[in-house]
Amino acid sequence: MVRGVRIATDWDASPPEELWRRPVGPGVGSFSVRGQQVFTQEQRGDQETVSSYLLATGEPVWRHADPVRFWDSHAGAGPRGTPTVAGDRLYTLGGTGLLTALDARTGRRLWARDVAAEHDVTSSGWGFAGSPLVVGQVVIVAAIGTLAAYDAATGAARWSVPDGGDSYSSPHLVTLDGVPQVLLLTSDGVTSVAPDDGKVLWTHDWATSSRIVQPALTAAGDILVGADGFVGLQRVSATRPAGKDGGWNTEVRWTTTGLKPYFNDFVVHEGHAYGFDGSILASVDLETGERAWKGGRYGHGQLLLLADQDLLLVLGERGDLALVDATPAGFTERARVPAIEGKTWNHPVLVDDILLVRNTEEMAAFRIPRR
Repeated sequence: MVRGVRIATDWDASPPEELWRRPVGPGVGSFSVRGQQVFTQEQRGDQETVSSYLLATGEPVWRHADPVRFWDSHAGAGPRGTPTVAGDRLYTLGGTGLLTALDARTGRRLWARDVAAEHDVTSSGWGFAGSPLVVGQVVIVAAIGTLAAYDAATGAARWSVPDGGDSYSSPHLVTLDGVPQVLLLTSDGVTSVAPDDGKVLWTHDWATSSRIVQPALTAAGDILVGADGFVGLQRVSATRPAGKDGGWNTEVRWTTTGLKPYFNDFVVHEGHAYGFDGSILASVDLETGERAWKGGRYGHGQLLLLADQDLLLVLGERGDLALVDATPAGFTERARVPAIEGKTWNHPVLVDDILLVRNTEEMAAFRIPRR
């Protein structure tokens, strides 16, 4: 979700302005930003790299490389995750399970852990795809069957707990009923743990294929869980009944096939969820789970919510940008322009009025005209 930015919606009169464009190595992650630095993960030949570029020009700042390479027949070569910024440090999880802490200013390696080797796991079909989560003094990663935490400063192991199954999702920090907790979606359902010590708070069973998308919260504090393929979306409440000695109850409010997110994150806005039902945008009512509308073909794209204007900024699978109304009234596309070439599964990032986009071949920055 993006707030504080209002953009022009007539792109015929005021189209996005290209600021820079440059080649990038393969990888399906996105960007993170710290001040005027942009960070992303790439594959450069036999080296998996973490790269920093200048936001304004795209010029390289530094590059850290490790002699590892991940490849699969679905997405090709390269890391899958996105760097996590925490203060002046950067944390990355590579496609083979290499967790690295770097100085964000210089790219100097501070420490590294081979998560796959330490937890005796091999990367499943699409590799280690989640991004690290920093909570307080620990950095938490999904290790394909295990949720593991390391000391953010030193890399020392802090705790680990079985998480119930395969996952291509990232650990996700939420507060439910006043309790901070980390959620991970897996092929078995949802696991919730305490971030300080990894204590399992509750689990919710909803077995399906490996989870990819992130969970979301409703305004009432319920959890929205998406599943790939033809399974759909589920609304789950997790509460602590009085007198249950700290235990939790979970209850399914509804399950719908009106929105079936695959690896495309969905967003929540004003009582509705918006996302991709396969390759077509759709909206569902959060009270009932009923579909409000479905329309617009963007392939397996990604989107951002511009909440102040009730807009979705969509990056299509073929690299086109579109603006779509985020209202339950119906599908309305306001604008559409080409942005980058090639298959695009990577999530866009908006920094003030600068939009960053990338795929496995190129990356670019556009200035989006303000309203």
